[in-house]
Amino acid sequence: MIETRVSQGIVSTYFDKLQKNLELDVAIVGGGPSGIVAAYYLAKAGLKVAQFDRKLAPGGGMWGGAMMFNQIVIQEEAMEIVREFGINYEPFMEGLYVMDSVESTSSLLYHAVHAGATVFNCYSVEDVVYKGNRVSGVVVNWTPVLREGLHVDPLNIMAKVVIDGTGHDSEIAATVARKNGARLETETGGVIGERSLDVTAGEQEVVRGTKEIYPGLYVCGMAASAVSGTPRMGPIFGGMLMSGKKVADEIIARLKK
Repeated sequence: MIETRVSQGIVSTYFDKLQKNLELDVAIVGGGPSGIVAAYYLAKAGLKVAQFDRKLAPGGGMWGGAMMFNQIVIQEEAMEIVREFGINYEPFMEGLYVMDSVESTSSLLYHAVHAGATVFNCYSVEDVVYKGNRVSGVVVNWTPVLREGLHVDPLNIMAKVVIDGTGHDSEIAATVARKNGARLETETGGVIGERSLDVTAGEQEVVRGTKEIYPGLYVCGMAASAVSGTPRMGPIFGGMLMSGKKVADEIIARLKK
């Protein structure tokens, strides 16, 4: 009957998709704009990449614009990326452009998936695979399992490289440092924590801080700001897009050697 076939189609193809992604070139934790941009460029380069986001709708803070005014601002330096994703925009003031946040987020996700990235929603990464003093994968569980405090063991997904794109909390970097006594590539050796808002410094430093902070672990987006202790920047998203492209470029150069 059609009812059974509907369920069979969902179950069989989902588990096929999951099994194909148990070993990755790159695992991206967090579904914000920097991580999505990274997924797009990594997949476009032919790497096997999957992105794991705890929410039902990946996209991070870009959906809401600022205070639910669903517009965002992008500066000139990031417009090449905007144009590559085919997002509509309007000039606002010199060097600044405005875009609809819903269209922008939708376009990032659409292009990442069509480039070959796989996006898993409702997944939380609760730990990393840590072998030989190196981050070698992620440990995943359903978000509702963790929210309800259920004692359900997770699954392991191996990856040559992991990207922490978890935003303000930089959860993966914090976990690596806390659980393994690992010293990160920061001034303190740990997660410093983001500073208060400064748009100019925040946009510059988020790109500068996008890097490998521990063997096998990179940071991008607001996770890069939180790890290195640089300012947040508010609802201007050019730095997020440039951070995503930078982390992808660095990983591509490394894995494509």
